[in-house]
Amino acid sequence: MKPCFVSPILAKMCVEMGITIHIEPRYGYAGQIVLSDGRKRYFRSTNFDLNPLGASEVAWDKSYAAYFMRLLGYPIIEGRQFLLDWWGERICVDEDVGAALPYARELGYPVIVKPNSKSQGSGVHKVHSDGEMMLAIQSYHEKERVFLVQRFIPWRDYRIVVLDDEVISAYERMPLSVIGDGISSVQRLLDIKQERFIAQGRDTRIKNNDPRIDQRLRRDGRNLTSFVPAGETWQLLDHANLSSGGDARDVTDSIHPMYTELAVKLTRDMGLRYCGVDLFVNGDLASPTDEYVICEINAAPGIDNYASIGADQQKRVEAMYRKIVEALIR
Repeated sequence: MKPCFVSPILAKMCVEMGITIHIEPRYGYAGQIVLSDGRKRYFRSTNFDLNPLGASEVAWDKSYAAYFMRLLGYPIIEGRQFLLDWWGERICVDEDVGAALPYARELGYPVIVKPNSKSQGSGVHKVHSDGEMMLAIQSYHEKERVFLVQRFIPWRDYRIVVLDDEVISAYERMPLSVIGDGISSVQRLLDIKQERFIAQGRDTRIKNNDPRIDQRLRRDGRNLTSFVPAGETWQLLDHANLSSGGDARDVTDSIHPMYTELAVKLTRDMGLRYCGVDLFVNGDLASPTDEYVICEINAAPGIDNYASIGADQQKRVEAMYRKIVEALIR
């Protein structure tokens, strides 16, 4: 099990603030913060005693969250949920795989297929045909109950992290890719990238055997042994999650007030205090536009990969966790 990124930072913050903290010693993922008046606050990784349970559960379920965001008038990605056959049979609901195929054709390929309640890019597929759709769904098997089919949005991917009425960080996310040096294969460039992640202290582990990488390469007539020409960038995944090996560009200092107000209001409207708001935008966050959609929200956003971008981001993350401790005290 990889070490928890959050616990050591919270321990440091609590010591500096003169607050008692107890961290479960075996795994280091859960902790108890003891306030000066004896009250207790708990955390498990990036889940803190900040967000109400009901709001957190809704945020965790992408389909429920999309329903309520649409009800509130926010622009969201067009899509529908479907049940895996085994789960539909168990709860006697007819929203099966067979209905997903005509819906995908109605949206128009390519479409995005992803689990309803997973994070970090797990199980996300960009599919171009009925055959690829079925392969994606078969990969869920009995590991999932519900999956989503969504329209593919070819815009830039951003995450905005909110705590109460403040944007703590904002960054653009780019999919896993490699840049050729003229002599190295895709496999070697991935190994080099993994070595760089380790040197940065980033705990991302690139899965070279990820079938989505193989599928993306084959679609472009390539494979892991292909040599990448010098200076060329080859994208290897179709989603931009940092946990899957993507990269980030910090835009916290340039975000336009329109997006700040949007993220803060959405967080409040969804009953949350601490939230990661994921947006697809046809442009940069420095300039306002009405061409954007809400991808999803996250009630426990992990920003360890964001912290690995550089020293400024590390300081920003430490300042954020100090604010979280202060919020827990309040």
